Amino acid sequence: MKIAVVGTGYVGLVTGTCFAETGNQVVCVDIDERKVKMLQGGEIPIYEPGLDVLFDRNVAEGRLQFTTNLSEGIKEAEVIFLALPTPPGEDGSADLKYILKVADDLGNILDHYAVVIDKSTVPVGTAEKVTAAIAKNAKVDFDVVSNPEFLREGVAVEDFMKPDRVVVGTTSAKAKKIMEKLYAPLVRQGNPVIFMDERSAEMTKYAANSFLAMKITFMNEIANLCEKVGANVDDIRRGIGTDSRIGKRFLFAGIGYGGSCFPKDVQALAKTSADYDYDFRILKSVMDVNYDQKKKLLPMVNSYFNNDLKGKTIAVWGLAFKPYTDDIREAPALENIEALLQAGAQVVVYDPEAMANVKGLLGDQITYCHTPYAALDDADGLMIFTEWPQFRTPEFDKMGKLLKNKVIFDGRNLYELEQMKELGYTYFSIGRGCVDPQEA
Repeated sequence: MKIAVVGTGYVGLVTGTCFAETGNQVVCVDIDERKVKMLQGGEIPIYEPGLDVLFDRNVAEGRLQFTTNLSEGIKEAEVIFLALPTPPGEDGSADLKYILKVADDLGNILDHYAVVIDKSTVPVGTAEKVTAAIAKNAKVDFDVVSNPEFLREGVAVEDFMKPDRVVVGTTSAKAKKIMEKLYAPLVRQGNPVIFMDERSAEMTKYAANSFLAMKITFMNEIANLCEKVGANVDDIRRGIGTDSRIGKRFLFAGIGYGGSCFPKDVQALAKTSADYDYDFRILKSVMDVNYDQKKKLLPMVNSYFNNDLKGKTIAVWGLAFKPYTDDIREAPALENIEALLQAGAQVVVYDPEAMANVKGLLGDQITYCHTPYAALDDADGLMIFTEWPQFRTPEFDKMGKLLKNKVIFDGRNLYELEQMKELGYTYFSIGRGCVDPQEA
């Protein structure tokens, strides 16, 4: 098939590359000339494990191309994906201006039937708005389909090539056949392509992400209660995660969720509820708890240093909102770093992928290191915000010699309490109490 993907952000680039990998001819379109030149030159502007291999192969074999020209990009395309940003407004609503602008342009230039696919996460009713925008000037037939993405950053290539399910919203029999053909190579093992109406497909994406955000937030609330009653949240996670009705995923306590999906989607679903005069109380609680949870470590840091961080050097491991990505959108590390700076502390950071993005945001307000141990040198304490694998089994003896104080504030519960006690660390984590070697 000939496929056009409008937008070369995270979703668009993964979508285009993976469909090229299944033998399709794909043209990716973007108005950002600098980005398109990078892609044409073989440079990928995002970090996503495994994407580079597929990208290089399909560019070399001529199945994946890039352009800034929309007319050129959609020429003879049977399907046109809209993978454009939908940034949240101040009220939590998704901004559709980029999608509707392209839809308006498509109405003027489409000269053949095509299926236009909303791949971006969009509010209920967007397919109708896109249809109206195209139809305003369209001279040919077309269909608009909702096909939300369920990609997890860090494993997006695997998620795309081996999806748990594919959700397609369409009431058109013709579009349904094309979508079945499009996804057939990806669901050969029998995973379902679930067809429904457009509004239900749009709601499905928000419902899925909001439910997972709620699950994370529930465990963070349990962790906070554990600290009050003297229980261990890790034991509780194992105790309930083996219940098949609950499942073991998204039960790890920590300092809240971040990234480009959960915060935005929860806000957007809450805004949709308000627009329809429904008080979605549980979503409001999820947002409130997550906002507070992001700064859960700060009272621990302030208490340890007797509410005087001026002149202290705090090392930070992890800047991305999760491992295997360079994405810092809504990352808990950022709010904590800003609070540390305001308190007069010096901040020294390490992250294997996200430092360039943070430097673009914070500049030289903080110090960037090329190794995790360099960040510890003469620091007064360590805060951990991202569970990168290399942080899980560090050289604790080396760390202890580099740090002024053997103290770790762990927002991801990476280490066992008994291990920290034996090593002589003062160790703060989430929902498991504090290890203080002085109390041994």
